[in-house]
Amino acid sequence: MIIDLPSTTTSQINSRLVRLRDEGGATTLGRVLTLVIVTEDGQRTDAAIDAANDASREHPCRVIVVARGARQAAPRLDAQIRVGGDAGASEVVVLRLYGELAKEGASCVMPLLLPDTPVVAWWPFDAPVSPSKDPIGQLAQRRITDAAAEKNPIKALESRRAHYAPGDTDLAWTRLTLWRAMLASSLDLPPYEKVTEADVTGEADSPSTDLLAAWLTDRLKVSAKRFKATSGEGIVEVRLGRPSGDVDLIRPDGKVGTLAQPGQPSRRVALQRRSVRDCLAEELRRLDPDEVYAAALRSLSKVAKGRAHSAKPEAAEEAPAVESANGSAAPKKSKAKAGS
Repeated sequence: MIIDLPSTTTSQINSRLVRLRDEGGATTLGRVLTLVIVTEDGQRTDAAIDAANDASREHPCRVIVVARGARQAAPRLDAQIRVGGDAGASEVVVLRLYGELAKEGASCVMPLLLPDTPVVAWWPFDAPVSPSKDPIGQLAQRRITDAAAEKNPIKALESRRAHYAPGDTDLAWTRLTLWRAMLASSLDLPPYEKVTEADVTGEADSPSTDLLAAWLTDRLKVSAKRFKATSGEGIVEVRLGRPSGDVDLIRPDGKVGTLAQPGQPSRRVALQRRSVRDCLAEELRRLDPDEVYAAALRSLSKVAKGRAHSAKPEAAEEAPAVESANGSAAPKKSKAKAGS
């Protein structure tokens, strides 16, 4: 159900929400948090709402969308309430702010926050320079950005590093979960040798590639090199150098990777590029500061830059089976809309 409330107030929105709850027979709310999405009006807002609706099936929440409209217009608040099938396992309140009111997003959000529940702020596209100092960011325990969705992803990642505060995270980091798990598990197998060098290759504008190189630099205590790929999408290849031979994880097509290491047969692994909705659901599972992400950001300046080169084509043709990150068989999947 979608209910439009043109030229309204936050008091009227709250009253309508209570009325809808009474009419539906609900006496309690099973919401675990409030998710505030900040966009510009018309900036693919529906795509962000769809991702939040999917994530809400794992994390029931109230979703408040702050869609800032034309600043030159007369001050006005248009609202839309979505419940039922149009809101997943949440209730969605879309606030379209115009004129001077567009600068007062935090004031409009505060009366609609669920009491005694955490607040998470998400900027799916253009984030403020310092999310923790943004008025809406100051209301939140967790602040989610997405450097990959910015006009200059690498510059945006540098901004995240310069203005990091506990509680900040970025979906460019969340897209690395499968890569980090696969690389960590490969080092749990013999020979148990120290990694002496690390190379990470990916698209020139892939912030996840930079973060993966920084994470390896921090955890392995080596100066990882970051190379630009001449083909492929997102992260293309990771090489960990050890005395007995290299560990190579190559994903040339953005779908299936090949893991090769000394003493082990090469095997293909499911390494699908992750969608925004999957990454958002993962980030909503934790509300404490991500110290590993913070350490990776600090190590960005230690990553060395290398020349562009392509992944090893022969590695992708060796093994026929497709396995998941835990080694079990998994079917091939179609390419996600976004990921690394």
